[in-house]
Amino acid sequence: MTRDHRILPHRTLGQGLSVSALGYGAMGISEFYGPSNDRASRDLLAEVADAGIDLIDTADMYGRGHNETLIGECLAEQRRSHGASDIKVATKCGIDRGDADYARRVNNRPEYIRACCEASLKRLGIERIDLYYLHRVDPQGDISAAMECLGELVKEGKIAHLGLCEVSASTLAKAHAIHPITALQTEYSLWTRDVEAEILPMARRLGVGLVPYSPLGRGFLTGRITKREDLSEDDFRRHNPRFQADNLAHNLTLLDAVHRVAERHDALPGQVALAWLLAQDDHIVPIPGTRRSAYLHENLGALALRLDERDLNDLDSALPPDAARGERYTEEGMKGVNA
Repeated sequence: MTRDHRILPHRTLGQGLSVSALGYGAMGISEFYGPSNDRASRDLLAEVADAGIDLIDTADMYGRGHNETLIGECLAEQRRSHGASDIKVATKCGIDRGDADYARRVNNRPEYIRACCEASLKRLGIERIDLYYLHRVDPQGDISAAMECLGELVKEGKIAHLGLCEVSASTLAKAHAIHPITALQTEYSLWTRDVEAEILPMARRLGVGLVPYSPLGRGFLTGRITKREDLSEDDFRRHNPRFQADNLAHNLTLLDAVHRVAERHDALPGQVALAWLLAQDDHIVPIPGTRRSAYLHENLGALALRLDERDLNDLDSALPPDAARGERYTEEGMKGVNA
C-alpha cells in the first residue's frame, strides 16, 4: 500500500531515474539559515512527501549527520503508516568538516567514501541510497579512484545511481567514462548562470540530468530579502559576498524584470525564477529548500507557470550571466567548486 498524495509531473535525470519535477533541498532544516526546530522539520518533511515531492536531497555534512537522521525518521514513519515509502533519497559524501564551524577539507579517499556511505545508510535507515553524490572533487587529486570506489558500491547494491557536485565539464566527462553519472548538482539560477557556458552543454551531451541547488538564489530571487538585517544573526548569508551592502544594492536592481514578469502572470517572483529554470531543459530538476509550509506550496505553484518567449527574453536580457555582483561563496566555500 502506498500513500495517497498529490501527483506531480515527473522528469527523467540520467540513467532513467524518474523524479518529481521539483525536489526538496533539506539542508536548511539542520543549519546555516538560522535556528532550526526538529519537530517543525519533521512536520515539514511529512508535508513534502504528502505534496508529491519524491526527491529529497541531503548530505552527510549537513548538521554533521543530523539532516540525514531527520530524513531517516521521516522514511521510517512513512513505512509505519503506509507500508512503504516512495521517496528517493539523494545524499553526498566527500566534504570532511572536522570540528571547526565551517572549515572543511575535501576528502575523496576510497576508504573515506566507503565509511561515509555506510554511515549514511545507517542514519537514513535504508539498504540502498537512490542517488549518491561526490559532494566536492579534490582539485589536487585524481577522480578515478573515487569513481572506481563508488562503482564498487553500486555493484554491491548500496547505491543505485551516482552523481557529482560542482565539477567542471572535463571532470564530468572523465568521471562518466569510468561509471555512468545520473545527475550533476550545481548552483544554477537567474543570478548564477556559470554552467551555461560549458557544463550544461556537456551534461546534455552525456545524457546527465542537472539538479540545481539554490535555484532561488539563496532566497534572494523571492524578493523578500532587501537588506542584511532581514537575515538572522546566525544566517550564513550575512557573510555571503552577494549579500554585502554594495553588492546587495546592485543585485536588487536585477529583480525589477523578475517582478515585471511575475505581475504579467499574477505570480510571485520566486515562482518565476523556478519556472525559468524548468524552461531551460527537460532534464533539469531544481531542489528549492524551505522551512515553511507556505513557501513549500508557493514553490510548487511554479510547476503550473508557463513562461512565454517574451518572458524568457526579458529575463535573459535583464539577468545575463555575470549580472550578479559578488562571489557566490566566501573564499572558504569556493574551495573545490568546479574542479
